[in-house]
Amino acid sequence: MANHSTTQTAHVQHHFVDGDQQFDTAKLGMWVFLVNEILFFGGLFMAYIVYRAWYPELFTEAALELNTFWGAVNTIVLIGSSLTVAMAIRSAQKNQTKGLKINLLITIGLAIVFMVIKGFEYSHKFHLGIFPGQFYSYEGLQHAQAPIFFSIYYMMTGIHALHVIIGIGLMMWIYVRARRGEFGSDYYTPVEMTGLYWHLVDLIWIFLFPLLYLIE
Repeated sequence: MANHSTTQTAHVQHHFVDGDQQFDTAKLGMWVFLVNEILFFGGLFMAYIVYRAWYPELFTEAALELNTFWGAVNTIVLIGSSLTVAMAIRSAQKNQTKGLKINLLITIGLAIVFMVIKGFEYSHKFHLGIFPGQFYSYEGLQHAQAPIFFSIYYMMTGIHALHVIIGIGLMMWIYVRARRGEFGSDYYTPVEMTGLYWHLVDLIWIFLFPLLYLIE
């Protein structure tokens, strides 16, 4: 059976010729959205590059205040979730509803683990007085520009965490629909689009981890 039926089925909107056209349009739209997200994070990466060039010693010292072990654990967690979301897409393509639901639940679980670990990281830093900007009061690193590094840290990881939360919500929505039996080899567009979004979330973290945690 083809990925998308060429006949006008229930899931095909009236303004599309067939399921293939609807799928291709959705995928193009998602790629445009992902490129916009990359450009958005690109601005943050540029700010990081500029300030690191201005204060290289500060960035090296400040990175020591981050927990590399838990950052690495979160990296493994997200890489694992990228695998399971790919397996979810494959299950949908092969009409394996049970596999789709199981892999979605695992992906959601791993995403929640990521957020819990990040929550503990934030909580520990707040306890020490490591806040962004003028609220910085940590006595362990007295560099006058220390708030700059941690402002960038909170901005980049905070926005990324927001994307993780959105991804969790999307996968829960997909899971509810999967339970209704809405996806199969003839229609899995929302599953694949959500998977593409989640891969971007994983990819961004793979860049954030070495830039923030592994500075030398």
